[in-house]
Amino acid sequence: ARATAHATDSDSATKEAAPMTDSLQLGPIGQIARHVRDVPAAERWYRDVLGLPHLYTFGDLAFFDCGGTRLFLSGGEDAAAGAAQEPSVLYFTVPDIHAAHAQLSARGVVFRGAPHLIHRHESGVEEWMAFFEDPDGHLLALMAQTEPRS
Repeated sequence: ARATAHATDSDSATKEAAPMTDSLQLGPIGQIARHVRDVPAAERWYRDVLGLPHLYTFGDLAFFDCGGTRLFLSGGEDAAAGAAQEPSVLYFTVPDIHAAHAQLSARGVVFRGAPHLIHRHESGVEEWMAFFEDPDGHLLALMAQTEPRS
């Protein structure tokens, strides 16, 4: 008797992906999830300190609009597990990083440092960032691009 092999989920995960031949084009990120210890406290901070538009809260879930991308904050049992892992950094684009830094600092946000130049492209466009933390210690950043000076 000859044994036949059956593909399992783990087998298929290690196979090379077939080349994309269709016209699938992924759109912008629609939502980012973040675990927090205290949803009401996080809701107040993201709304009142950062000024994000609060969309709605349902139970232990709070949703905000970040320029068309939804930020989903969740608490409960998963929050402790999520807090043990470093979540993705949220980068907020702003037109004037120095003004945004000053405004958030006035609202009590403590930055890890002043806005600083990250990279200068060959075109002269500069990438600037400034990093800070939310009440759970998760890293966030302001980011801006400045046009070359003439």
